Amino acid sequence: MKLIVGLGNPGREYANNRHNIGFMCVSQLGARHGIRFDKKQSQARTGQGEIAGMKVALARPQTHMNLSGQSVSLLVARFAVSLEDLVVIHDDIDLPLGKIRIRHNGSSGGHKGIGSIITELGSPDFVRVRVGIGRPVINEGVSTAMEEEVINHVLGDFTPDEKQIITQVVSRVSDAVVCLLTEGLTVAMNQYN
Repeated sequence: MKLIVGLGNPGREYANNRHNIGFMCVSQLGARHGIRFDKKQSQARTGQGEIAGMKVALARPQTHMNLSGQSVSLLVARFAVSLEDLVVIHDDIDLPLGKIRIRHNGSSGGHKGIGSIITELGSPDFVRVRVGIGRPVINEGVSTAMEEEVINHVLGDFTPDEKQIITQVVSRVSDAVVCLLTEGLTVAMNQYN
């Protein structure tokens, strides 16, 4: 079985935030393959089914982003998956809007949700599908990383122009996950990075 987790913050007020792109992607993946998030378990909304003939569990942790590791560690234990069978989809401020990067292991890159997962699992050895949300642009087009602007950016909703790009990207992430499941990490990285 594969465990595919989309990161985000629970609650209607966060539903369209840039930080919730992981939720959006895993929800689209579920909808495309007839998997409903009809269970509450391990501090997450989960659904089980098959994608390309492979058993999968999809999950949206309900712990809030910065505590994602609490839920993910429980899910890994509940579904008895190895870390090589864990895929985490999340936003990445260091990638341009709409870009996808698939990678295996590495640091959190400053992403608090990924940092929490690494801490709780005691290992960085899992696959991440990073989805670019870009950095906030201020001061006449100069991109900055000031803490307050970053927080406002990731917790802000996508603009109408951004939503057009994100709609396509969410679908592309579903394709990338299917490729990852059926053809493996190297092929998925070559095709979607």
